[in-house]
Amino acid sequence: MGRREDIVDMSTGVATTDEARGLSKVMFARLGELEEGTPEFQYVRNTLIELNLTLVRYAARRFPSRSAQAEDIAQVGTIGLIKAVDRFDPARGVEFTTFALPTILGEIKRFFRDTSWAAHVPRRLQEARICLARAEESLGKSLGRDPTDAELADAMHITEAEVAEARAVADSAYTASSLDAVSTADDAEGTLGEHLGLTDPRMDRVDDLVSLKPLIASLGERDRAILAMRFGAELTQSEIADELGVSQMHVCRLLKRILATLREGLLA
Repeated sequence: MGRREDIVDMSTGVATTDEARGLSKVMFARLGELEEGTPEFQYVRNTLIELNLTLVRYAARRFPSRSAQAEDIAQVGTIGLIKAVDRFDPARGVEFTTFALPTILGEIKRFFRDTSWAAHVPRRLQEARICLARAEESLGKSLGRDPTDAELADAMHITEAEVAEARAVADSAYTASSLDAVSTADDAEGTLGEHLGLTDPRMDRVDDLVSLKPLIASLGERDRAILAMRFGAELTQSEIADELGVSQMHVCRLLKRILATLREGLLA
């Protein structure tokens, strides 16, 4: 068993499931006898991986809706298989397929969870989305109809609001459409980007105006009149001085005091 020619070369033939299972047992026993890092160890390890690639294909079939990412799924699943080969301990008396399949599936699910979202979604919503899909399938079979949000919430031990949040937020963030995509609305023409609203720059002033209103109301009558003439009627300081019968310098000092009072009020 120590020679390379004694080990099945997967490039010259395909082993059946039973043959792969039996060969895997022999090879794992041999792997335990070899020193890690040696060419013989690496050869047996690589052959074990090739021998069990059918597990990756079997796991990938559980994700039929991801056909566009078939190559990525295969690569990620193979990483899971490699991890399973490196972590497997034959002494525990567990079949390698029983140990490896959850590891491969976990790696694929982690891939979708961490890389397939078009927008960042909290982990709790990602997990809730998976639980929601399972609950909908299970309840749908037992009830013979689509379950209500209340029934789903009861089965998942969460609130109806959390069910709605998991469905709306997580699903809408899973995929994204290009702004150059043609709008599918019946009453809309052009691209999606052409129908997006623009941010009104004046909206940023709303908070300031709401905060200023009580501060201005607390000012004296003359101070409010000066503000109205300067920023409402847009009079110059000289014109305000003529209206009040004072000097332009005096108006300048009054405005500085009024504005300083309002600034302190906003900061407070």
